[in-house]
Amino acid sequence: MGKTKIIRKFLRDHPASFDGGTGITTMPVVAMQMPAEPLERDVYGELLNALGAPGPSTDSTYRQKEICRRLLRTMGARMLIIDEIHALLAGTFRQQRIFLNVVRFLANDLKVPLICVGTDLARQALLTDAQLAERFEAFHLERWQNDLHLSQLLTSLGGILPLRRPSELGTAAARSRVLDRTDGVTVRIFRLIETVAVEAIRTGSEHLTAESFMSDALVLPLVTMTRQAEKRLQRRVGR
Repeated sequence: MGKTKIIRKFLRDHPASFDGGTGITTMPVVAMQMPAEPLERDVYGELLNALGAPGPSTDSTYRQKEICRRLLRTMGARMLIIDEIHALLAGTFRQQRIFLNVVRFLANDLKVPLICVGTDLARQALLTDAQLAERFEAFHLERWQNDLHLSQLLTSLGGILPLRRPSELGTAAARSRVLDRTDGVTVRIFRLIETVAVEAIRTGSEHLTAESFMSDALVLPLVTMTRQAEKRLQRRVGR
């Protein structure tokens, strides 16, 4: 749905800055990615990478923790973001508990807002610790609907495509067919538009309309979209 892009945009709006006089880097927003496995050592390692200070792999977990605490204070961190938090569920129950204790420790120690970003599984991951879950307020990125907002998005995309003729993507028919192919998921919409635009260049039509999304020969760019199309076909056959 574009959650990681939102984080990147937020980081661009609140960038780190270096003071040549003091030799200190200030980083108001620190964004790290959840490690593939929720090991305490890997969590601090990812945090050090986010701070631009990767340490030796031989450092103990305690030393990594102390370095993280010191750097976060020195660099004036005012917010910590953990992306792909749902990866927590890939660990054992013990690993999950240890990681959640790390999150609680950082939140208590730094006294800064903690943002956890992930799929729907993220909420399930945090609910494994009821006390910690009470500290989070949930915000959902809703799927696109067949409304004015989607019309504006498609019209904007049509305006920046490198096609020789103007496209007609803001119409009700175009919106309906895009939603039918993508189920309102942001990444699917963008990839579908890219794919159809390439096809328009290849065929020489050089513009997009509602009919551009109806070709049976259209190769859907994502596996999830292919699976969705198969389900629609099965429903039609079942009727």
